[in-house]
Amino acid sequence: MYIAMNRFKVTKGSEADFETVWETRDSQLDQVPGFVEFRLLKGAEAEDHTLYASHTLWKDHDAFVAWTKSEHFRKAHANAGNADRKPLYQGHPQFEGFETVQKL
Repeated sequence: MYIAMNRFKVTKGSEADFETVWETRDSQLDQVPGFVEFRLLKGAEAEDHTLYASHTLWKDHDAFVAWTKSEHFRKAHANAGNADRKPLYQGHPQFEGFETVQKL
């Protein structure tokens, strides 16, 4: 298994809008070979932001890489840099990828 995560520092007061973007986007992940599961996680609050992480579980690293090169990926991220949208988070998301080495 492979876990792909992006961490977002969501600007205080923008949490509901950020969650709505994720709830309403057409990710098409359920149509992608090797996709297992998606979760949007809400973490700790700081003075100026709330931490979020998008968390996807894949059959393996190759399935994740294939998705990043697919039309599904391009469609899901088509509006990610939309200048008309109010900035919801600070800076760029921080990507973290993990290979499973042990499962209980």
